[in-house]
Amino acid sequence: MRTIPFGKPLIGVEEQRAVLEVLQGPILVHGPRAKQFEADFRAFTSAPQALAVASCTAGLHLAWFDMGLVQGDEVIVPAQTHSATAHAVEFTGATPVFVDCDPRTGNIDPEAVPEALTSRTRGICVVHYLGLPADMEKLNAIAEKNDLFLLEDCALSIGATYKGVHTGLLGDAGAFSFYPVKHMTTAEGGMFITKHAELGARIDKKRAFGVDRVVGERIVPGVYDVNMLGYNYRMNEIEAALGVEQLAKIPFFLERRRNNFVALSSALEELEEIRVLETGDQDNKKSSHYCLSVILAPPLRDKRFDIVAGLKEKGVGTSVYYPRPVPHMTYYKEKYGHGSDSFANAAQISYCSIALPVGPHLTSEDMEYIQQSLKQTLYEVMS
Repeated sequence: MRTIPFGKPLIGVEEQRAVLEVLQGPILVHGPRAKQFEADFRAFTSAPQALAVASCTAGLHLAWFDMGLVQGDEVIVPAQTHSATAHAVEFTGATPVFVDCDPRTGNIDPEAVPEALTSRTRGICVVHYLGLPADMEKLNAIAEKNDLFLLEDCALSIGATYKGVHTGLLGDAGAFSFYPVKHMTTAEGGMFITKHAELGARIDKKRAFGVDRVVGERIVPGVYDVNMLGYNYRMNEIEAALGVEQLAKIPFFLERRRNNFVALSSALEELEEIRVLETGDQDNKKSSHYCLSVILAPPLRDKRFDIVAGLKEKGVGTSVYYPRPVPHMTYYKEKYGHGSDSFANAAQISYCSIALPVGPHLTSEDMEYIQQSLKQTLYEVMS
């Protein structure tokens, strides 16, 4: 039996050496590694502005905070996403207005957005679900028509592009995640990118308390002013050192993910008991292939956790993206009163899916083992 974890960071001697060099030096924050990581990320994405932050959530929050959202304002948010997408809006006092997803891809349904708009709507947050770019032409048209800020949650979409443009640059700004099981890791951490110079300049200060001069710019050590409100949302040098080395490996990571995704999805096409969510490459959309999610057909939906247990017994790790639509989460359900039967498409994905691994820690032989294990497990639970 193989042991196949759902996700596993690939940390090599390069990362170990880089972190040790930081620990042996005098600078742990405000140093050269963060600047290099930002420069490398700009080069990789072609982003005019890239700012290392404490997390993807921090980047999303900074964007809405910079807009000056207040109680009474509204932001369109996908129902099918991580709670952090909605939390970033909640932090400001504004209201997340949830919109259902396209059942084929899990991405926000642009056709459902206009009916959710009100005179209080200030922005739209788009999530590129499992690494597949959303339908940005339609969403941008809606945003431009209604003078709305369009923010991209790119937590799962590093390396994903739409018509050759990297996610995060398709709207007004984007935020990425480097959590351990993501495409690359800095342990914790994120990156904020934008094509708007003035926005980037403001976020640069607001991620570090709103001070007017960072450490290297101060004529007299310890002397500075604060001319705006800001947070402590910086990335430290240890995380940035990891990021520099991981980003250098991202082309390999992405290619391995794509190959694994294609191999596994092809092997599962014949199964009538499941449907593979369409999150691979499509037309002008290049996916980052975070994982492969299968939707169980009705006879198997009540046996989902039996299938997960059967795969676990065979050494195959799984996950769920996401365990509930965000408006069904207790906090949001109690606050906004969404019913259990709301957001039907997101609910089907959340309650009827199993996410299978395709990460770069796995080989083509592992993909063969996963598909065989799934077929065997389906047979066992149906017998």
